[in-house]
Amino acid sequence: MTHYFSTFTTTLGDFSVAVDATGAVAATAFGGLDALRSRFEPDQLLADKTKATAAVQEQVRAYFAGRRREFDLPLAPAGTAFQRRVWAALRAIPFGETRSYGELAARLGSAPRAVGRANATNPVCLIVPCHRVIGADGSLTGFAFGEDIKHRLLAHEGALAAA
Repeated sequence: MTHYFSTFTTTLGDFSVAVDATGAVAATAFGGLDALRSRFEPDQLLADKTKATAAVQEQVRAYFAGRRREFDLPLAPAGTAFQRRVWAALRAIPFGETRSYGELAARLGSAPRAVGRANATNPVCLIVPCHRVIGADGSLTGFAFGEDIKHRLLAHEGALAAA
């Protein structure tokens, strides 16, 4: 399956997005094409097509400009049923709030490590806000693009007091 991608600049640097033929978001990454490719199986094709990702670019830019707190984009991340349940729970964490792995696990009737692993495999960062999950002690653990970006995202959302 071919996915269409673009890379654009945000206040945190380059951000890349890939959508499927219907325009649903399959993956995102902080960084360029190499960072995005790491979110896909090696045999999946990516074709540069900025127009296909225009809606995503608009919403991400509005988020960083402080005009958007939630995303309402169609999503098509590849994952198991459990991973999709965890990712849905991530989307339920409100802007400006955080949850611990243990809190999410209790809500899902699972173990914190299983939730942590599913969180780590989230291919749609930012839009599926895995950055809002923190350690039980408030530490900023486990973000694929580094603690600095996670810190800056939570600061942007005003969630650091909770973190």
